[in-house]
Amino acid sequence: MKPFKRRRRGGMTATFTAAEAHLLANLAGQVVELLRDRNGLSESEADPLAAQLGMGGPSTPPEDPVLARLLPDAYRSDADDSSEFRRLTERSLTAAKVHYAEDLIGSLIDGGLTFGAAIEDESEDIEIELNPDAVQSWLKCLTDIRLSLAVRLGIENEEDVMLVAESGDEAIAAMSEIYDWLGYVQETLIGALD
Repeated sequence: MKPFKRRRRGGMTATFTAAEAHLLANLAGQVVELLRDRNGLSESEADPLAAQLGMGGPSTPPEDPVLARLLPDAYRSDADDSSEFRRLTERSLTAAKVHYAEDLIGSLIDGGLTFGAAIEDESEDIEIELNPDAVQSWLKCLTDIRLSLAVRLGIENEEDVMLVAESGDEAIAAMSEIYDWLGYVQETLIGALD
């Protein structure tokens, strides 16, 4: 990856290899799938106005720990208020998170990412250019992806990051490297904003 840079005419650019771009698109797609599984369209909606406003979602917290982290309770000390708040806001929050992930994937496609049976040239460059709205989508989506990985890896603090990185399990070590790399991607984007 070539880090994010601010363009003189506005916007941000970065260059990813095809393999890196596929990884980002895949991870963002997994977040979309997870969120849609939680709040997919209902077959019958009791209140059409609530549906138009993105309201009327589930009132109970998700059982999946990743979803519980992405869609946390608003009021931890009051289950009734938290349940009502979730019912009124979760669908719109989910829709926003899906939008951010789809923006990220769309930026990669606009930069030349193609999906097929195999990556023909893993070193092929995918150059993306982000407008200010896309920058915000990328920052929010990268945060969601990193939170998801942190939950799956059991990362809650800096000590956990070190323990996971030193894991003898190859799959965990590989996911730890991806987690670190995503942090680097996010850091270069934030740095380019300054």
